[in-house]
Amino acid sequence: MKPRSADHDARYGRYRWRSALVLALVVAGAALLAARAVELQLVDHRFLLKQGDERALRVITIPAHRGEILDRNGEPLAISTPVDSVWVNPQVVDRNLDELPRLARALKERGRVLARQITGHLDRQFLYVARHLPPDQSARVKALDIPGVYLMREYQRFYPAGEVTGHVVGFTTIDDRGQDGLELSYDPVLTGVDGAERVLQDMYGDYVQDVDNIRPPRPGRDLVTSIDLRIQYLAYRALKAAVQRYHAQAGSVTVIDCRTGEVLAMADQPSFNPNDRSQYQPNLYRNRAATDMFEPGSSMKPFIIAAALTSGEYRPGSIIDTSPGYLKVDDKVFRDEQDYGPINLSTLLAKSSNVGAAKVALSLPPELIWKTLTNLGFGQVTGSEFPGESSGMLTNYTQWRPIRIATLSHGYGISVTALQLAHAYATIGAFGLERPISFVRVHGPVPGVRVLRAGVARSLIGLMQEVVSAEGTAPAAAVVGYKVAGKTGTAWISDDGGYSTHQYRAVFAGLVPASDPRLATVVVIDKPSGPLYYGGEVAAPVFSSVMTGAMRLLDVPPDNLQAMPATTLVRLDEAP
Repeated sequence: MKPRSADHDARYGRYRWRSALVLALVVAGAALLAARAVELQLVDHRFLLKQGDERALRVITIPAHRGEILDRNGEPLAISTPVDSVWVNPQVVDRNLDELPRLARALKERGRVLARQITGHLDRQFLYVARHLPPDQSARVKALDIPGVYLMREYQRFYPAGEVTGHVVGFTTIDDRGQDGLELSYDPVLTGVDGAERVLQDMYGDYVQDVDNIRPPRPGRDLVTSIDLRIQYLAYRALKAAVQRYHAQAGSVTVIDCRTGEVLAMADQPSFNPNDRSQYQPNLYRNRAATDMFEPGSSMKPFIIAAALTSGEYRPGSIIDTSPGYLKVDDKVFRDEQDYGPINLSTLLAKSSNVGAAKVALSLPPELIWKTLTNLGFGQVTGSEFPGESSGMLTNYTQWRPIRIATLSHGYGISVTALQLAHAYATIGAFGLERPISFVRVHGPVPGVRVLRAGVARSLIGLMQEVVSAEGTAPAAAVVGYKVAGKTGTAWISDDGGYSTHQYRAVFAGLVPASDPRLATVVVIDKPSGPLYYGGEVAAPVFSSVMTGAMRLLDVPPDNLQAMPATTLVRLDEAP
């Protein structure tokens, strides 16, 4: 065995030294890794877990569907249907811009417009690109499977009756919030509470799994309205036909149940379809019956007679001398169509005598007239809480001069809404009991506030029946088998501070059956064109058409069988 040389020993020493150094470094590195692992697992565990969760966990909203709106018989007027909306993560889609043309074709959008929309919001992780897609279109988007493009389940409002109930029901925003009509006034009731869910997503923003159900969605409550869809259809159809027939600018029909104050129908023309958002224009969707104020013309005369009967100075048989057929008050001359001479209150209403109404009004204390009109709801909202309802206009009696009283007696110098006028007639039909207007179905008897003596109301109803007779101004308002009490109105329309002598508003307001009124109905036709424009010619036939159907639908017993044609009686007897 050869002895090791000094050079060999030196090399061997250096090797051992290097091995020891490497080993020390490995041990030190392992120690550092172990220490870092201990730090991450024990010291920084909560912080790192929170940071990881913030990058991978998301809380998403689970939309709650809006409550349904139903008519009084359970027919749907507004429902929410599930639909898909498309949203993107611009930061992810920006890395896949070559896929945008396919997405644009599926969405029926221009590719450049879509690209500009997405690249202009690269600082965001959520961006809607399409809302409420039809099922076939959302299926095409889903089939594309483009990274960063997702579908979200939402709810879209649908109105089965379309334009028939559009003005009453109203509509919602694209985010399902009430915007007009009953959708707006009862939005807190109809709106649900969205749920929340925690989900895990990958680095591309795709959902991997559900982690936790934080809060289940709570749907909105259903609203059962006072509207009877059957009567609403009758009102809509008859009004639309009349507006077209007389080439009128607009119109409305309002039907109120005298016993409960419920609005059974409220139709407007021109109409709009709430399912078509392109029709959301104020001149189309505003509810004219509740918002538009107008001078009602001679349909106000019954309320002047109500004040006269309340005074005790007049009775139904009281005589008013209307000779010589005109009356001058200050510088204004009021005329009748002819000299009716001495007439009673019944004939005054039947012939719609301006002279007679003015003489009666001028003989009464102004405060009594004002109090009667105020008690019947004029100059104030009905309390229906319908959005945008107008209060009308009735000045205080302290500002009245004789000319103001005379013009007021036949419906000028006062502004009302169709809803307000129907409410006042419903109060007469309830024999002087004022019941609050309701757009929600009520149950059981509704207490009323007495604002007019029952005897006065009954006498007034009897006087108004002559209006619908052959000698009155509205025989066209007759309803076969039923007694009708009502009043026509034909008023000039105010234009630029004056009255247009060739633009009219035709009105008919009535009660049926007159022996025990069930329904109060007001028909308003704005600016009919052509030779026919009187309330008895234009508005009264609409009243007759709607009430004929409504009496049958509500199964109201006839109170005027003796006036029915024999053939009609035979058919009724033979009916199963």
